[in-house]
Amino acid sequence: MSISAKDIRNIAIIGHSGEGKTTLCEAILFNGGSIDRMGKVLDGNTVMDFDEQEIQRKMSVNLACANTTWKGVKINLLDLPGFYDFEGERHEGLSAAGGALLVIGANGVIPIGAESVVDYCLRLSKPLIIFINGMDKDNADYVGTVEALREKYHSKLAPIQLPIIRDGKMQGYVNALSEKAFEFTQTGPKEIPIPEDMKESLAAMQAQLTETAAENDDILLDKFFEEGELTKEEIIHGIRRGIATMNTIPVMAGSALQNKGVINLMNEIVQYMPAASDRSAMLATDLKEDKMTSIVCEDNAPVAAQVFKTVIDPYAGKISYVKIYRGSLKSGTVLFNARAEQEEKIGLIYQLKGKKLETVSEAAAGDIVALGKLPHAITGDTLCDAAHPVLFDNIRFPKPVLTMAVFAEVKGEEDKIFQGLQRLADEDYTFSITKSKVTGEMLLSGQGETQIEVLCKRLKSKFGVNVVLKEPSIEYKETIRATATAEGKHKKQSGGHGQYGHCKMRFEPCEEEFVFAEEVIGGAVPKQYIPAVEKGIRECLSTGVLAGYPVTGLKAVLFDGSYHDVDSSEMAFKMAASIAFKEGLKNAKPALLEPIMKLKVVIPEEYFGAVMGDIVKRRGRIMGTDVVEGKTVLSAEAPQSELMKYATDLRSATQGKGKFVAEFIRYEEVPDMLLTKILKK
Repeated sequence: MSISAKDIRNIAIIGHSGEGKTTLCEAILFNGGSIDRMGKVLDGNTVMDFDEQEIQRKMSVNLACANTTWKGVKINLLDLPGFYDFEGERHEGLSAAGGALLVIGANGVIPIGAESVVDYCLRLSKPLIIFINGMDKDNADYVGTVEALREKYHSKLAPIQLPIIRDGKMQGYVNALSEKAFEFTQTGPKEIPIPEDMKESLAAMQAQLTETAAENDDILLDKFFEEGELTKEEIIHGIRRGIATMNTIPVMAGSALQNKGVINLMNEIVQYMPAASDRSAMLATDLKEDKMTSIVCEDNAPVAAQVFKTVIDPYAGKISYVKIYRGSLKSGTVLFNARAEQEEKIGLIYQLKGKKLETVSEAAAGDIVALGKLPHAITGDTLCDAAHPVLFDNIRFPKPVLTMAVFAEVKGEEDKIFQGLQRLADEDYTFSITKSKVTGEMLLSGQGETQIEVLCKRLKSKFGVNVVLKEPSIEYKETIRATATAEGKHKKQSGGHGQYGHCKMRFEPCEEEFVFAEEVIGGAVPKQYIPAVEKGIRECLSTGVLAGYPVTGLKAVLFDGSYHDVDSSEMAFKMAASIAFKEGLKNAKPALLEPIMKLKVVIPEEYFGAVMGDIVKRRGRIMGTDVVEGKTVLSAEAPQSELMKYATDLRSATQGKGKFVAEFIRYEEVPDMLLTKILKK
């Protein structure tokens, strides 16, 4: 039998890379009895990091799911990569999670990347717990870390335990809510009397928790003002309410590697994090009524679920990770795919435990499961009862910010690369593969250098093809700045019919990409040959006279010429037009144009000066600034050639806190000081 929604907690494990998220998952799974020994990231034997690239790199690359049971409650863990390049996996996981657990090191500061994930959870209204990890390390700074968090999140922060520190290491903790103390032993935490030297700090923490609880409930606030205190049960109620409304962020500490403080954390997840049944109703479009409707988490209702991740398993085929928002899912039923407008027969239903798939016959509302071999389903799709069709909003993914040109190491394997990347794109929506019409290069665009490297490694392991990455060629174009006339004559005699075509052309700058006109008087060029002249010019547009780039902004006017009654032909006039084109453009002050990108950069205010200065150094222009949700939004324009590694540089300059999007807006003339260098290259 499947477990009910009130006994399910869907928790995303978030934080920057290297903070111990995967190790914490191992400890939770071990404590819950789901595994019989804890694996280690360095040994490559953890439940969550099972991909070949994860094992090699000693870091999470993919979203991974597993579950365990603690005190009768099922905890679904979604281990999310912390590195910036795999932000799309974070979007997928948090879309399905009911709450999040932020893991940070006890270093006295807020780690790089932690702020962005907390802010993201706040925007999504995802209840959050912070676990300060690494308390077993020398010089672990719990107090400093809490103060750094408090400085950033002010009244939201609610530390609920005090670590017991002896010989510089955490030996146990005092829980301020239960008013109990525990020390770590080989067999687990053992209750001990509250140390005398900690009672004063405990009282101060309890007073602070009482105020926090009161602020989350008007009735409790009135009582607190009248009586100056709350009961233990009222404090717990207020804290729980604050967590659910994102007004309170509890803080705990321990060591995932030593499995210390993790049992306390699991107790708090069960007691304070919202059950799947408690989460606010999801909004969806009622396709019959064409209006928004609320999807409430209940079993006895029409099924409504969403695919939040797709995995191509080498043995099981396509696996769809699904969050059930309403109704019970049973093997053998037929659901409606609202996007594809196709039926999807539910075959095997799996509970996830890393790469291990455990078959179940049904799953309840609020649960997270995997479904095998759905023929039409892709990430973001809604699966629902055909009689009650609904459509959830799609999962939003970040746009690619870094592009590399991809070449086959072995000539002739380009098609294998393209097809392989298209297959990988079924799993990852944060990269794209295109072919440049100008340079002919295959362009791989993603979130950063690490993601692109991982994709290339997967091409090798899954499809047996090696690739070479290079900085992509800029799609320059050529134009003219002056008007010039030119004469093109193609004359050839080799016995029998010869070839004769003669045209006089005028080339002018214009606003449009290309315009052809004719001003021929008196039939100097017969009308049947005029289309051949235009065709000859059009065929030349792909190769300019400066550096062989496509030509734009050109008006070509045929105003005179001559012909031969016998030897003239369409081919001869095409050749004559191409001769005129090359001569005319050389005399019309040819110029090189470069693509200009529109930039939108979002950064914390303290980095504004440095980022603005960097954009100016890249020949950029600042178009304006704004402040949105406490962040500075900088609008600018800059040449594409100056932005090739901007994603990496911006992260480095802002400690990973800066983001940007760029889109092409127009072409501009390359400055003379750079022209010689570009043409030489």
